[in-house]
Amino acid sequence: MYTLVTGSAGFIGFHLSKRLLALGQKVVGLDSLNDYYDINLKLARNNYLENFSKNNDQEFNFIKLNLEDICKLESVFKKYEINTVINLAAQAGVRYSIENPYAYINSNISGFNNILEMCRHNDIKHLVYASSSSVYGGNQKFPFSEKDSVDHPISLYAATKKANELMAHTYSHLYGLPTTGLRFFTVYGPWGRPDMALFLFTKSIIENKPIKIFNYGDMKRDFTYIDDIIESLIRVIKKVPQPNLEFNYENPSLGSSWAPYKIFNIGNSKPTALMEFITAIEEKLGIEAIKDYYDMQPGDVSCTSADTSELESWINFKPNTSVSQGISQFINWYKDFYKC
Repeated sequence: MYTLVTGSAGFIGFHLSKRLLALGQKVVGLDSLNDYYDINLKLARNNYLENFSKNNDQEFNFIKLNLEDICKLESVFKKYEINTVINLAAQAGVRYSIENPYAYINSNISGFNNILEMCRHNDIKHLVYASSSSVYGGNQKFPFSEKDSVDHPISLYAATKKANELMAHTYSHLYGLPTTGLRFFTVYGPWGRPDMALFLFTKSIIENKPIKIFNYGDMKRDFTYIDDIIESLIRVIKKVPQPNLEFNYENPSLGSSWAPYKIFNIGNSKPTALMEFITAIEEKLGIEAIKDYYDMQPGDVSCTSADTSELESWINFKPNTSVSQGISQFINWYKDFYKC
């Protein structure tokens, strides 16, 4: 049996595929290899996975495709005996969604609907998919809980992620498809995305260029290290959700369902002030950043903070990597990868 990982050349998808291969699982990796950010980084991740699988006598099958291509996607499910799907493919980025809305509708809505249809018709045992902390939108109650309302998104990206959760619940209800959605909180680490803060700051500081600091630095993020994310994912994949037989229909809980459906926050539960984050980067590099300050970006929020008690109870694991440790690991990788 195969595990299908969509977005396998992406940041989280790459690390998950590597871990699955190390555990001896057969992996089918799908990725569109689009140019939202440096295609060479995506190709390097993919080459790493192919070499890793060969050197360790494991099976990794990479296929380039867009999830919107239903015919090609269907051919993948016909060719491989897939029992688990981890959908990490999506058009990412809050700010980019303001400029390119159709990219989000095509990938995050149409593409995800195709994944649901393939799972429905191919007896998939568990669909795990990426949601986002951005679904909490304008919420000002911290930390964010799965029981909180997510009815006020402030970016199209966030709206598409909430739509994914609703679509997944519908398929869990109608077809008994077990689904687990994970609301990721600011994932960072080696092989990370070039459009994320740690990558942008590190690159600019090394090149002696100014870094852009929004909301004049008055921001906090629940930075979550990639290894903690992957450990959580591996445990989530193994635990298939079951219907809540005690679901209260008269007073329904936002974090539960009568269907085989789960939603979890996946974060570090320790929000870090942006300026503290930057200081940690400066200390690791031994270089003081040139700082330019700006107003808050449209679609952005000043703070994210995850209540992860539900996930911890579900998988018996809590992220434990400190921000200083995570930043150090990233910068070591960055200097090695870019030879600087």
